[in-house]
Amino acid sequence: MKLLASVGFAALGLASGLALGLGGAQAETVKIGVVLPYSGVNADLGNQMDKAFDLYVKLHAQDIAPHKVELVKRDEGPPSGAAAKTVVTELITNDKVKIVTGFSFSPSAIAAAPVVTQAKVPMFIANAGTAWITNLSPYIVRFSFSMWHHGYPMGTYAAQKLSCKTAAMGYTDFPPGKDSTEAFKTGFEKAGGKVVDAIPMGNPAQVPDFTPFFQRVKDEKPDCFYVFIPSGAHAAGIVKTYGEVGLRAAGVKLIGPMDVVPDNKLQDMGDAAIGTVVMGNYAKDLDNPGNKAFVKAWYESYAKDTSPDFMSAAAYDTMAGIFHVIKTLNGDLSDGAKVVEAMKGWKHNGPRGDISIDPATRDIVQDERAEEVIRKADGKLGIKVLGVVPQVKDECKELKLGRCGQAVN
Repeated sequence: MKLLASVGFAALGLASGLALGLGGAQAETVKIGVVLPYSGVNADLGNQMDKAFDLYVKLHAQDIAPHKVELVKRDEGPPSGAAAKTVVTELITNDKVKIVTGFSFSPSAIAAAPVVTQAKVPMFIANAGTAWITNLSPYIVRFSFSMWHHGYPMGTYAAQKLSCKTAAMGYTDFPPGKDSTEAFKTGFEKAGGKVVDAIPMGNPAQVPDFTPFFQRVKDEKPDCFYVFIPSGAHAAGIVKTYGEVGLRAAGVKLIGPMDVVPDNKLQDMGDAAIGTVVMGNYAKDLDNPGNKAFVKAWYESYAKDTSPDFMSAAAYDTMAGIFHVIKTLNGDLSDGAKVVEAMKGWKHNGPRGDISIDPATRDIVQDERAEEVIRKADGKLGIKVLGVVPQVKDECKELKLGRCGQAVN
């Protein structure tokens, strides 16, 4: 009788253990590989995104309990893509990360695409904007923007609202620069404008002397000068040169994507920046609940002389997407295809407002805003929203242009 009782209790204990194992959540520590430029002339870009990743994890750790995330950080290196391909391989094979994220530069994401495809490890892009990157692998999801998100509506807006009948274009000579100017030209000429020049202005690895390029535009006398550069130090150089060469006095309006006037560089740009009109999805001055909470948390966590910018906002939303996947899949990210599937159609309200992931393209859908740089009442530079283009998809893919129309590899 005693033996039977012991067996009965043992069986009950085993049954209870099985029930707990099936119904309860096993705590997982999910390793996420972060690939950003932590050194060199573009380190400030990596710093903006790195701060946002860390801030989201700090504020939302309990949202995925009992699971945890571990961010394994690696230097993206120069914007050639070579270093990024190496570190992504190491993160997957040695560190066993379940997702790789970051990628300031398009060449980095392009070079790493075959690696994540072979390993079936998702890449969550937090910045790189060349439109056709998401066509390189079914394991890529983008949370930032395509160059077409800004460039195409900027072309339409410049022609219709800014009285730009003619425009010159200047761009940093790498894939996003060519993509951005193609997007602007397509929208601009469709709306009746005429592009009179397209000027390659150096590479992203170093900030060139922009003076000869701007003088060339001044001599051509277009109504507007559309500029794309990889933000950061390049942006400061653009606005400084615009003022020194005297393009505003010559009647040439400076326009571009939001990269031209990032919030973390804006206060140092001075009066030369005032009147610049950009198209973008974010500015620190946006008046919505998600952004107010984000900016407040940023300043509570970081020095007052720092500022979140569009890269920070996209990185913050990228980490929100990662947390969504962890919660949805109960910490089990071993199947990369399931991770990507969990992101298709995802909707979120963050610093940029309402965003979603297009299930057909795995690319971001978001509001685009025409933003003008102004001097605010407190004496600081800021932005005024001139107009909103709601819930914009990547027009390159919508039109199936060039590599945007190719099937996913």
